[in-house]
Amino acid sequence: MQSSKTSPKIIISGGGTGGHIYPAIAIADEIKSRLPKAEILFVGALGKMEMEKVPKAGYQIKGLPIVGLDRGNLLSNFSFPSKLLKSLSLAKQIIKEFKPDVAIGTGGYASGPLLWQASKMKIPVVIQEQNSFPGITNKLLKNKAAAICVAYEGIEQFPKNKTHHTGNPIRAAIFQNLTSKDVALKSYGLDPNKKTILSIGGSQGSRTLNNAWKADLQKIQDAGVQLIWQTGKLDYEKIKNEVSDEFNGIHITEFIYDMKTAFAAADVIVSRAGAMAISELSLVGKPVILVPFPFAAEDHQTKNADALVKENAAIKYADTEVPAHLLDAALELVQNEEKQLSLSTNLKKLGKPNATKEIVDILLSQIK
Repeated sequence: MQSSKTSPKIIISGGGTGGHIYPAIAIADEIKSRLPKAEILFVGALGKMEMEKVPKAGYQIKGLPIVGLDRGNLLSNFSFPSKLLKSLSLAKQIIKEFKPDVAIGTGGYASGPLLWQASKMKIPVVIQEQNSFPGITNKLLKNKAAAICVAYEGIEQFPKNKTHHTGNPIRAAIFQNLTSKDVALKSYGLDPNKKTILSIGGSQGSRTLNNAWKADLQKIQDAGVQLIWQTGKLDYEKIKNEVSDEFNGIHITEFIYDMKTAFAAADVIVSRAGAMAISELSLVGKPVILVPFPFAAEDHQTKNADALVKENAAIKYADTEVPAHLLDAALELVQNEEKQLSLSTNLKKLGKPNATKEIVDILLSQIK
């Protein structure tokens, strides 16, 4: 019989957004690269993006009917208790059948029922928290966890004796061996001799950023600067139709699948301040202007951005400041190589390139 150390059974749970799913996949990939015989099962929320993204990455997933609480519309939470109870029952059944050696959750309500039941059934539980301010699920589970891996130091909501400052798990392909800037720009049909701004509004896109660029395209053109502009799904068709062909050096895309090439092409990056975006940016080390999404739970994107600003590793503008300030700040930064170098150097110091390895070390150490 094989030792459980070479073929452990591991459940990974989390989802709802890319910020919870991609770290989970990065952890799974690291486990598989070390222990090819390991059995990995994902558990997510039915109807959410993990049910599509996880099988695409080559892993099996089971879905629970769990839903998140809608704080804005309390009446819409009528079905929450029954879905929670059903999810707890299903989670127990999944654990009984799969018999995991350890379970890890990457946050989001999808991970709550599974990790709760695992801890009750004496399965060691590890939590991975991406943000500088923990979500509700991870706060509820903190006392059940054997270990907690965090991306930011000094999270007071977690017990110190269990908490490990690892950083966020990032797929190595994103930041290792970037292509040359010339090759990257040519692949977008852009001029390798011009300064380039990359705008990323998160997986959904950002209307604030979209409106800011749309209002000032002539100014970008007049400055001789190029723009790689990720619009998100909602605004893509409208922007594509409204932006005239006379604007050279503007590459518009709904979504960027090849982040590596986009990062390589950029002199300056403008981005939302999601935890995973910040972790990727700090490994890439390009100078960045952060615009936190103001409606993120407990305003955690602002807290994420502030952690970088405090280290002089990023520039931050609130959503409300964008129309008046963003473009001038981006054009000033893209021409100021001294400021770029300073931000870039400080940002790289915050990068945690070994985060995924450290998290998997901690995870595997919990297997009895």
